[in-house]
Amino acid sequence: MSDVPFGFGLPDRDPERRGDSGQGGQPNDPFGLGALFGGAGGGSPEDLLGKMPLFAELQKLMSWSGGPVNWDLARQGAISQLAAGHQPTSAAEQSEVTEALRLADLWLDQATEMPSGIERTVAWSRVDWLEQTLPAWGALIDPLAERVVAAMTSALPAEAQAMAGPLAGMMGQMGGMMFGAQVGQALGRLADEVVTSTDVGLPLAPAGTAALVPQNVDAFREGLDRPEEEVRLFLALREAAHQRLFAHVPWLRQQLADAVHAYARGIHVDADAIQRGLEDAMGGMEGGFDPQDPEKLQQLLGSGVLEPAETPEQQMALRRLETLLALVEGWVDVVVAEAAGKRLPGHGALAETMRRRRASGGPAEQTFATLVGLQLRPRRLRDAATVWGAMTAQHGSDARDRLWSHPDLLPTADDLDEPLDFVGRQGTGSGDQRDADGQDEFDRLTAGLDLQDPSAGPTDGDDSPGDEPSKG
Repeated sequence: MSDVPFGFGLPDRDPERRGDSGQGGQPNDPFGLGALFGGAGGGSPEDLLGKMPLFAELQKLMSWSGGPVNWDLARQGAISQLAAGHQPTSAAEQSEVTEALRLADLWLDQATEMPSGIERTVAWSRVDWLEQTLPAWGALIDPLAERVVAAMTSALPAEAQAMAGPLAGMMGQMGGMMFGAQVGQALGRLADEVVTSTDVGLPLAPAGTAALVPQNVDAFREGLDRPEEEVRLFLALREAAHQRLFAHVPWLRQQLADAVHAYARGIHVDADAIQRGLEDAMGGMEGGFDPQDPEKLQQLLGSGVLEPAETPEQQMALRRLETLLALVEGWVDVVVAEAAGKRLPGHGALAETMRRRRASGGPAEQTFATLVGLQLRPRRLRDAATVWGAMTAQHGSDARDRLWSHPDLLPTADDLDEPLDFVGRQGTGSGDQRDADGQDEFDRLTAGLDLQDPSAGPTDGDDSPGDEPSKG
């Protein structure tokens, strides 16, 4: 996925990756307008007409009034990316997914007191995933985009408005198109990778719906020397565990959404800095600035002068979001490890593959880097898994799961720095002292999770320099 944050968001926090084209990204196409205009670099209207089949609908796109993101364009762009490799699901795949999720739920009954959260099971194609999750993406992204567009429009100095001519008036419509184009690119790439409905750590499917994407499950299995049924069941366990958590922790969905929206509320624009930047950017353009030239307009918007500075409020929101997602993923890792036990011989290898997928920039990490500039790092996930594994070993699964009864009971970001200290402060009685049996149980529950001393630096070459978790 693109390393460029969507819309007018913050740049990638890794300086070595700024300007990198990434996986199909284009350094000169910061807002994904290549999907709209047929490629980076703009060009004359004649060139655009020749490159872009959708150009005939430009007037329709420019008249979008459904919100800050042009979701019609986003959907069109994502589906056009998926068209070539799209494979509809078969009746056999539907049956296999249903059976895997049914068995996964039975195994999880022995690992957690949280009851099943699954009301229906489905096998989705990539296009199905896109269509079914668009409402959730809209609820998540619209407040961010609305805040960005409003901040940019209100902060544009009068002098800059005079210089830019129609730019100020076009900001809302162009912003909606730019957001739509880039969100469509991001979701199209994401649909190529996700294996379940909760693969990004968020509940994107309709409530009670558990889903696997068989085409992507096959791609995930490539290179793994494990049977197809085993891989499918491992992923079904993860999906079913996520569903239990989101179904029976009623405040969790809203807390995750609130963390993203708190980031949006913290967006602040320095009008003086924008004015200076616009004057410098427009003055440095060869031949001057023409707001009706798509290439010049895109060059201006991609110059960085409109990027809002990150505020302390945003840093706090990002830290909370990072912590919540890590706690969700860590709990799922530990519960799935306990449920799989000796039933799933390849669990250790599959769990390691999933961990490395996250460490190298899997769907969740890349999506949130695109949305809010947040890089989720595996060290936070290891720390969260350490908390849940140690809670199970010392206090039992019931005490572990009771921490989800209220957000104030959960470990904080500071607690994840010293996870075993947090566990030691929980409860009273004989379970408070780790004896030999407790240590054995902890080792069993965390086998294959690659848990390390949180104070240790990167190991095994999995984390590159600069991979420290975001601390705010």
